[in-house]
Amino acid sequence: MKKKLLFAAALVFIACAFTSCTKTCKTCKQVAYVNGVYDHDVQSDQEYCGAELIALEALDPVTIGNTTTKWECN
Repeated sequence: MKKKLLFAAALVFIACAFTSCTKTCKTCKQVAYVNGVYDHDVQSDQEYCGAELIALEALDPVTIGNTTTKWECN
């Protein structure tokens, strides 16, 4: 009986360990639009994961005059 409980506990632990290792990552860059038309990349592509990715995706576009800068992630 103890072996079965230990085996079940080990399976649960292994299952949790494998699922916690998966990260959600995306490649993001900051781009600029002038009058709503793509103009240029402000920052080159870079990979972001976890909380840093969530923070970037939550940022609102910034508009100054007719130029809008925003983050785009794939």
